[in-house]
Amino acid sequence: MGVQLGSGRVARGRRALNAEINVTPFVDVMLVLLIVFMVTAPLLVRGEEVSLPKTSSEQLPSVSQQPLSLTLTADGRIFLNNERENEVAIGDLGPKLREITGAGYEQLVYLRADETAPHGFVMDVTARVRGAGYSRIAFVTDPTGEGGR
Repeated sequence: MGVQLGSGRVARGRRALNAEINVTPFVDVMLVLLIVFMVTAPLLVRGEEVSLPKTSSEQLPSVSQQPLSLTLTADGRIFLNNERENEVAIGDLGPKLREITGAGYEQLVYLRADETAPHGFVMDVTARVRGAGYSRIAFVTDPTGEGGR
């Protein structure tokens, strides 16, 4: 029965202190919180039920699922929706576009122009598309720089 005085080292027969943190309870709590949030999240999205006001308006025009695209060739030909049988003359472009979706429709028009097509021709087609009521025109390019169809 004596007191050991020493340099603070652990005696030979004793076990060293375990300085590791036990993360099992932490993981258990986090999993419970995750389950609670997964169960309550769909309930928050539902919101309050309200009675919506009644309106008397015409039905909106139907939205075509296929995007509208124009292909311009180097020799000045215009194809609608990338189909050879849908060639459109430049004078008929505006009425043809209005016939498809109506004037002022907010649909994106993809414009695929050959890189050797005259700039004036491309700008003329762009002006006619805008004149038909389309304000969103996207030019399709080749990001790889390889060209191709």
